[in-house]
Amino acid sequence: MPERQRADARRNYTRILAVAEEEVAAHGADASLEQIARTAGVGSATVRRHFPTRRALLEAVSRKRIDALCARAHDLTGRRDSRNALLEWLSDVVAYSVSARGLAAALAYDGPVHENGCSAALEEAAGPLLHRAAQEGAVAAGVTVADLITLVVGIALATEHYPDPAAQADRLFRLAVAGLSPQS
Repeated sequence: MPERQRADARRNYTRILAVAEEEVAAHGADASLEQIARTAGVGSATVRRHFPTRRALLEAVSRKRIDALCARAHDLTGRRDSRNALLEWLSDVVAYSVSARGLAAALAYDGPVHENGCSAALEEAAGPLLHRAAQEGAVAAGVTVADLITLVVGIALATEHYPDPAAQADRLFRLAVAGLSPQS
């Protein structure tokens, strides 16, 4: 019997996660946990047993994208132009955060940083990119990956209701990179 329970729990987890991905894609980070439970055919207690917090659910929904962004950071680390490599990665994070509803909320720091698995994974993966760019003087001293993630989250959340959020987010990201001063 315990084997069956474990198999049922795995099936419930998989079903809840699949439904949660659809609900978060449709409704963003505020997707109803009760609706997820109903659609998955489980009780809300089952959802909460697998995902004790909304953040845990958002992190699970975002896991594939976070893994892809981490892999992208690793791929870009060896590029010759460290500044462009870092900016290319950040641009990817902006694009993902805008296109994948709920990702920006999963990345947002709303408590101790070590409790945010998504941001912690990105910080670890992008650390070498930023470190190299800083060593080469391509990035201002004192900039952290946490600073950059916070910037991306702010841009993604600020543009999510625009008619074309991706275009507006890209525009704001480029403005942040270029700064407010005109080119001389």
